[in-house]
Amino acid sequence: MKRVEHALEVVIFTSRWLLAPFYIGLVVSVAMLLVKFAQEFLHLLPHFLASAESEVILAILTLVDMSLVANLLLIIIFSGYENFVSKIDTAGHEDRPEWMGKVDFSGLKIKVIASIVAISAIELLKAFVNIGAYTTEHLAWKVGIHVTLLVSGVMFALMDRIAVGSGKHHDGRKH
Repeated sequence: MKRVEHALEVVIFTSRWLLAPFYIGLVVSVAMLLVKFAQEFLHLLPHFLASAESEVILAILTLVDMSLVANLLLIIIFSGYENFVSKIDTAGHEDRPEWMGKVDFSGLKIKVIASIVAISAIELLKAFVNIGAYTTEHLAWKVGIHVTLLVSGVMFALMDRIAVGSGKHHDGRKH
């Protein structure tokens, strides 16, 4: 029976590699986002001098928005892969981000929600810059969604702080 148990545990442990294609897909998504970023940037360039200030600001905010989404994807790729699949062997590389290998699942949740709130804030700012294009109802929805995301982020952070303060680590063990 011990052999069956061990074989089952090996299968379960090895199954973490089923997540690798998800991370590869996210890497491809970053590349797709880069194409859209370049497309948006190249679209802005010829019209830059003739465009109104608000149009330029909206275009730049769109670029910032795409950049934040790309950053979020990289955080998820690096942290998720290292937390759930395997360690990334770049320890000696001078460009290795300092946070890499140190972000646990709890830290990943906080980074993800913070990034989502930042992206929502950019979308809200874009709406306010282009306020004439939105109805009051649409603006209210955007504000409501942003506030909901903001409150959710604060709640995640509070839950995390409570878990750490209770003497339990994120895996449920006492320390």
